[in-house]
Amino acid sequence: MSEPKSKNIHWHGAEVTRDEREEILGQKGCVVWFTGLSGSGKSTVSRRVEQKLLAEGVHTYVLDGDNVRHGLNRDLGFSPQDRNENIRRVGCVAQLFADAGTICLTAFISPYRADRDQARKANDEGRFVEVFVNTPLDVCEERDPKGLYKKARAGQIPEFTGISAPYEEPDAAELNLQTAGRSIDECADDVIAYLRTRGFIS
Repeated sequence: MSEPKSKNIHWHGAEVTRDEREEILGQKGCVVWFTGLSGSGKSTVSRRVEQKLLAEGVHTYVLDGDNVRHGLNRDLGFSPQDRNENIRRVGCVAQLFADAGTICLTAFISPYRADRDQARKANDEGRFVEVFVNTPLDVCEERDPKGLYKKARAGQIPEFTGISAPYEEPDAAELNLQTAGRSIDECADDVIAYLRTRGFIS
């Protein structure tokens, strides 16, 4: 992670520890990073996980790619440089959520391994869960919920991941979630089961 541009700043340690926050919440904060092609099911599954966790009294929040680009990252496009900055910012925000004891779910294509690795490094060891939403391109294109693949094939969207821009699959994701032929609930339950196994929730 690069050094801040300004040199006249100082880090202020917290008066309340993460352990103290987690004891009150009865859970451990972490970042659950959903990555995959457009239309793979990242947003859909992460939202269902959020609903199920909240029903159990778990404090959780979804950072969604499109939503973040309406606010925090509204100044960014889809060039490789802007994609890098998009993920860098989201990784920092997600880490803050996790430090607050929240189960932070992120749903971003995040096509480059180096960017996802940087997001992982922003968190303490074991607090980052990469979920590869492993859906074949032809299935994503058949779903095409936003009509983006059709536009990309027509040349109307430059640098579209999976068509005219690369997607680098994770080398060792904590969870390889195959969605084709499976229900949203089945996929969400796999994620929640993993979080239980790792002790983030009871």
